[in-house]
Amino acid sequence: MELAQSPDEAKSLRFSIQSVKVEYYRIPLAETLMDAGHGPHTHFELILCRIMGSNGIEGVGYTYTGGAGGRAIATLIEEDLKPRILGRDGSAIEEIWSSMQSELHYVGRGGLLSFAISAVDIALWDMRCIAFDKPLCLVTGTAPRRVNCYAGFIDLNFSERKLVDNAVRHIERGFEAIKTKVGHDDYREDVARVAAIREAIGPKHKLMVDANYSMTVDKAIAFGRAIEPYDIYWFEEPISPDEFEGYGQIADNIRVPLALGENFRIIEEAKRAIRYCRLGFVQPDASNIGGITGWLRVAALARAADIAICSHGMQELHVSLLASQPHAGWLEVHSFPIDRYTKSPLAMEAGKAIAPLAKGTGVVFDDAVLRPHLMYET
Repeated sequence: MELAQSPDEAKSLRFSIQSVKVEYYRIPLAETLMDAGHGPHTHFELILCRIMGSNGIEGVGYTYTGGAGGRAIATLIEEDLKPRILGRDGSAIEEIWSSMQSELHYVGRGGLLSFAISAVDIALWDMRCIAFDKPLCLVTGTAPRRVNCYAGFIDLNFSERKLVDNAVRHIERGFEAIKTKVGHDDYREDVARVAAIREAIGPKHKLMVDANYSMTVDKAIAFGRAIEPYDIYWFEEPISPDEFEGYGQIADNIRVPLALGENFRIIEEAKRAIRYCRLGFVQPDASNIGGITGWLRVAALARAADIAICSHGMQELHVSLLASQPHAGWLEVHSFPIDRYTKSPLAMEAGKAIAPLAKGTGVVFDDAVLRPHLMYET
């Protein structure tokens, strides 16, 4: 997304990239969390990219992982992306984004490269917003909206009692919707857990399920039909995100809408998913789709297809992006609490998330709580 600017405005915003610094953190979780696709999570990784411009503005971008690959991402930024962007016009975000994609396409199409590009891209958007003296939600859209949000659990390893207590506790905190993990070997166990949550939270709150691509098409259809009586708002990632036609087959055979997107790494994957998967919701993650630039591209595709745009993870950033979009769906408040390591954790009011109005992306990390987890920096 390039902003409409006069030649004089564009010239005044130009700056050269003077320095790029990278920080790599490993942050422990309060308890072990588990899903069907990735197994147990004991910590998450956070990779920060700090870019300084000739205009004196520093932008901070970041990405994260579920516990592995973070050091490789940090190395990609330092060894491969940094030499390609130093000295360039940092206001030309789309041009830099495209060149990073094309110059490393042969060895890095998608995968770790997309995470590294995301951190650089978010830093450049932070600089753009600071230069405009505006918050991200106003730079990428018009009047900011309050955003529907749900509590996204990683709870496959929870007992049914703990599962229900956790759901009820978040409803009491003000959440209007929750998402639980499914994917046990016997899907009937998942059905029973879904039924228990629905009974506990009542009919007025939305309930989503997420299989983390752990099922076959046939199993997803059987499970999808079995949970229909429990008014499930969406069924997320029932099968591998690469099985586009399989999603279409599932959608044709159940009444629960499908959701997909956290595993998009390149825009072409999003295009194909929107074309073939018969999705009800699209969920890109700015940490791995190429940053804010990539996220906005997927949002535009979803809008053209009349599909609600949602998010995955990093709620402290995505709240501003969703607040700027007329077809915004739901913000995931993820179980990796990145926002607790910032100076402005996610704000909620009456069950809605509120986009920050400070200039920049609104994500300012709190070094006092983050630095103890530093593993590496350049």
